[in-house]
Amino acid sequence: MERKNISRRNFLGTSMAAAAASIPLTGVVASERESPIPVNGNTNLPFNPRTFSAMPTHAFGKTGYKVGILSLGGQATLEIKGREEESEKIINRAIDLGINYIDTAASYGQGVSQLNIGRVMKTRRKEVWLSTKTHDRTYDGSMRLLEESLKNLQTDHLDTWQLHNVQTQQDLDKIFADNGAIKALEKAKSEGMVKHLGITGHFEPLVLLKAIKQYPFDSILMAVNASDVHYLSFKNYLLPEAQRLGIAIIGMKVTTRSRILSSWTPPPLEEQKDARLRTPKPGTITIQEALNYNMSLPVSTTIIGVDSVAQIEENVQIASQFSPLCEIAMKEIEFKTLPIARQALYFRRWDIGV
Repeated sequence: MERKNISRRNFLGTSMAAAAASIPLTGVVASERESPIPVNGNTNLPFNPRTFSAMPTHAFGKTGYKVGILSLGGQATLEIKGREEESEKIINRAIDLGINYIDTAASYGQGVSQLNIGRVMKTRRKEVWLSTKTHDRTYDGSMRLLEESLKNLQTDHLDTWQLHNVQTQQDLDKIFADNGAIKALEKAKSEGMVKHLGITGHFEPLVLLKAIKQYPFDSILMAVNASDVHYLSFKNYLLPEAQRLGIAIIGMKVTTRSRILSSWTPPPLEEQKDARLRTPKPGTITIQEALNYNMSLPVSTTIIGVDSVAQIEENVQIASQFSPLCEIAMKEIEFKTLPIARQALYFRRWDIGV
């Protein structure tokens, strides 16, 4: 299919789903509540004994790890300077509640997120799968970021090191060049500083689709939420291939900085400085609908950043009671988000006159 035929007609509107590959919403990644026995006898995997009674778990791709369906993202409070004490309380509470996967990035708060997580990892590293990212596209730059990340996270290795926010073909060209970031990822893995390699993005599904066909990544972190099907859908155009390849799939942008939630009240427009985020509309679905939608997709886990301990407690409670939604329920939630698709997908490529 040529790109020019995809960019507008097939990516817009709810009717486009018929043009994409059909993906089952349940049963692809089996949910489990079971005894935490390491797969293939691998005792080197992180282990949080609370996870298996706290929420269903999924296989994390081909790694042998069992990850809880809800995981902690390193943004929101965790990336804000001056919120160190609250950040540590959030991270510790998340692990205590059964979270066994934490995702961050070198760029979150210019390193603040990694520093906050690192203070907890100093004593709890073996309880969680730890992932971070390089936003640099070169070998040298990425290796410098890796050294910084390991220091800030107070660990000698990462479970996953990821390419951050891959958007364009130009990004791929730089990453896979002779002096590109992929060489850094491979070097770090060969030396044991990194166990698995991943790629992330939320801008353009076809670029990421090309990337996972081009290189055998262990995981992909993709932006997908209840509004995804309305524009440049990752669910329809990227998720099926990631499933086929058997790589670990992590969902993000569940609440899109709360803008998808009916509980969110937009500030006055004059106070909304970022043009991408500017909107007079509140969201249209609840946090329970948002999380249940994402957790019903065939993903390994869903990461979410939180503002407070109370929020992580609420989110884990939702995960503990999770039962996969049927297709009709999924479509009803999607329909609710149609009027706010732009604000719910502000991170997409909005450059085709829509």
